Amino acid sequence: MVKAIRVHELGGPEVLKWEDVEIGEPKEGEIKVKNKAIGLNFVDVYFRKGVYKAPTIPFTPGREAVGVVTAVGPGLAGSRKVGDYVAYAGNPMGAYAEEQILPAEKVVAVPPAVDPVTAASFILKGMTAWFLVRECFKVEPGHTILVHAAAGGVGSLLCQWANSLGAIVIGTVSTKEKAVQAKEDGCHHVILYKEEDFVTRVNEITSGKGVDVVYDSVGKDTFQGSLACLKIRGYMVSFGQSSGTPEPVPLSALATKSLFLTRPSLMQYTVTRDQLEQAAAEVFDRLTGGALRVRVNHTYPLSQAAQAHADLENRKTSGSVVLIPDGS
Repeated sequence: MVKAIRVHELGGPEVLKWEDVEIGEPKEGEIKVKNKAIGLNFVDVYFRKGVYKAPTIPFTPGREAVGVVTAVGPGLAGSRKVGDYVAYAGNPMGAYAEEQILPAEKVVAVPPAVDPVTAASFILKGMTAWFLVRECFKVEPGHTILVHAAAGGVGSLLCQWANSLGAIVIGTVSTKEKAVQAKEDGCHHVILYKEEDFVTRVNEITSGKGVDVVYDSVGKDTFQGSLACLKIRGYMVSFGQSSGTPEPVPLSALATKSLFLTRPSLMQYTVTRDQLEQAAAEVFDRLTGGALRVRVNHTYPLSQAAQAHADLENRKTSGSVVLIPDGS
């Protein structure tokens, strides 16, 4: 038996329960991993609330973790061994546990120079930033981009990466403290959205031209304004909805400026093993080479995942949040 967070009913942070679970032994093509650090992501909140549908109830949340292989199932001779230092991001869900069973094809090796907490704060968010700026919309020198939640875990990496590619980066944040961080992370212009209208400010900053792309993880509260910020033939990349699901958009709303709208997911950009390894290699190379800086501003014991969720939803966090299993 190991300890894990379980969800028996959908709802607020209080539905996250600390319980004993039986995980068994790895089957063919699987490995058992003792988790050292677990990344907290807003997608975990979506599953807990039912915005996204979990495969079963009860379930163990979490889609990002780093740990050490403790057992290897049949059919993996030479590809994975006990003692390997590995990470995974995405499917299957179930990272909020002291140990878990994973398909070997879903994990990647973690460079020895990267500690577990940093890796767990980075692998999912880093690969998300990678596909957003390199695959979904290719950011190039001279582009002007708008990043909502610029001080968040993904937002911080987006700003750094886009700046390094030569883009002019505009970021929105909720507090002056987060504004300082966003500036440090490469934002040329920071908008305090609680004090000023971000559409008006973007219009001023761009002299009425608008931005090439908006990266919007906020959703309902920012969606219409994000569309208004785009230039002709601009790209609206909606990759989250921390404030709620946006209202449906009629196609005619895009026609006035011939806008492009996409709702992408990392899972569709790392479908094959080669794509997964390419993404992981690029983000770890940028991290170890100093091109990306990870901000692990908050850690919580895994048993206190409910408090971590509450703080994340109440915008009390910035950067990345990591859950630490007891004894790690």
